[in-house]
Order: sequence, then structure tokens, then C-alpha cells
Amino acid sequence: MRKKIIIGSRSSDLATWQANHVKQAIETHHPEMEVEIKFVSTTGDIIVDVALSKIGDKGLFTKELEMELLNGGIDIAVHSLKDLETTMPPELKLAVVTKRHPVEDVLIARVTGTTISTLPKNGTVATGSLRRRAQLKHLRPDLKIEELRGNVPTRIRKFVDSDWDAIILARAGIERLNLARHISSFISTDEMLPAVGQGALGIQIRKDNTFAEGAVGFLHDEDTFHAVTAERALLRALEGGCQVPIGAHAAVNGDTLHLEAAVASLDGRHLYRQKIYGEKHQPEVLGKRLAYKLLEAGADTVLNEIYQMVRSR
Repeated sequence: MRKKIIIGSRSSDLATWQANHVKQAIETHHPEMEVEIKFVSTTGDIIVDVALSKIGDKGLFTKELEMELLNGGIDIAVHSLKDLETTMPPELKLAVVTKRHPVEDVLIARVTGTTISTLPKNGTVATGSLRRRAQLKHLRPDLKIEELRGNVPTRIRKFVDSDWDAIILARAGIERLNLARHISSFISTDEMLPAVGQGALGIQIRKDNTFAEGAVGFLHDEDTFHAVTAERALLRALEGGCQVPIGAHAAVNGDTLHLEAAVASLDGRHLYRQKIYGEKHQPEVLGKRLAYKLLEAGADTVLNEIYQMVRSR
């Protein structure tokens, strides 16, 4: 029997934390196993001075890791699930979804306790996410939005050295890197829906690698899997990616799955938000059903405008 497993990961601070988190868990669960991390640079890591929405949205942070899986260079790839495309090469599969961290976004501002509603009038907020930008503009049309790229510590340093009033980041990344001291306030999902899969880790493998599947299966959280499957089904049905402002959050309560999602125009003027609930073992059905509800409510107009703009570039 094999005694070594190779983890593929990006080399950013957060990705390194995630890979080490999985490495330590495997070593604890399988003390006889040697675990190695292989770092891989992705397109999203290399191109850091262009907005993600302008680069394109096809596996910016995952494609090179998937190639390593396909070529046998690694056994598993550890992803922030929000980065993983909803469709993947047929030889690969999402084998594990870990228990989810709290999904909210957070505001990092000059004064502790600052919230979106108390930001200065006509203030400036930086973010690299169209989803955050659109929902923020819907809440506060007066705010100016600046582009922000880089890993979590880099974004915080850019904020400290800037004249911006605030930046928005994911709670999971901030807390995993022990940077919670910078949080001014938590942004509730009532105000801003997170990215699909935010807060969860996804472990991707080759379908034929039964060794890898057996090694990491203990990390799988079924309720989180149902929740993110619903979110990803919705995103797939809407044909969304980082070029489209779509937020979603699903949660399981007993045997019931609750799913809420929003589609916003790029300027935040129009925002369509709907919710649905149903049996947790039918996440794909619920995700598709909610996508159709959003389209019927008017989100199709927003999406068509965005897709036409993307195609004309």
C-alpha cells in the first residue's frame, strides 16, 4: 500500500494555510502516511495588476492545479471552493468538501465598529470582487469603489498605506490567518450575500485515484456538501463566474436546505434577490429552481447585458 500523498496548492498565505490544515489533518488521521505539499502557480497568481473580471473567468486559480492532477504530479488539489469552477474535466471530481467556516464578508475600516451604513458619505471602499462591488453600490450608491488585488496580507497593507475608508474581505480568510484584529465589523448576509462556496475548502482528485479518495474521505462534511452543491447548481444554471455579480448562501437545518441568492447589475442599481427551501438531499434541484426564479424576477435582463458586454471585449 502507498504511504505518501502529494497535495497541490497555490502558494499564497491563505492557500498555504489551507494546504497545511489538510496536511496536518491527514497526518493525524493516518500517522503512517507521509504528506508532501507541492506549490503551483496559477494564472490568477501571476497576473496581479489586472481586475479578475477583465482577465476572464475560466479557472484563474485552479486550471494549473487541475493539470497537475491530470498529469499525476499531485494526488489531491486543495482549493478555496469559491475558486473552483462548477464544471471540471471529466477525469476529475470534487471528492471532499470540508466543514464550512462562517461565510460572511467583513469590513476593514479606519475605526473599529464602522459598518457599511456608517461609512463616510462619498467615501472610498476597495474590493476586487464584482459581487461585493455591485451589492455595496446597491446599499450605498454614493460610495466610490477602487480595485483591490493581492493576497490577504497584501490587501491589508495596501489599505493601511492608502487613503481609502475601507476594504471588504472574506471573514474566513481573515480569521484563518489570525488577522481578525483588523475587522471593523461583520457584514451580515442580509446586507451582502457571499460568493458561492465561500468559507469551504474543496479537495479535488482524479476519479481513478482511490488511494487519494480513501486518504481524505474523513474530512468530508455532508451538510456543507449539500449546501455548496445547491449554490454551485444555481451558479451553473445562471452561467455565472467572476465576471457576474452573483451572491448565494445555502444552509442546512435538519433535513431542510435553505438557499438564498442575488443577481445585481454592475452599477448596483438593480438587484434581484430570491430564496427557496426544500429537502436537503435535492440540492441540485433547489439550485436550478432558484436560478429560474431569479430569471423570472428580472435577473435575465441584467445577465444578458453583462454577457453581451463580456463577449464584445
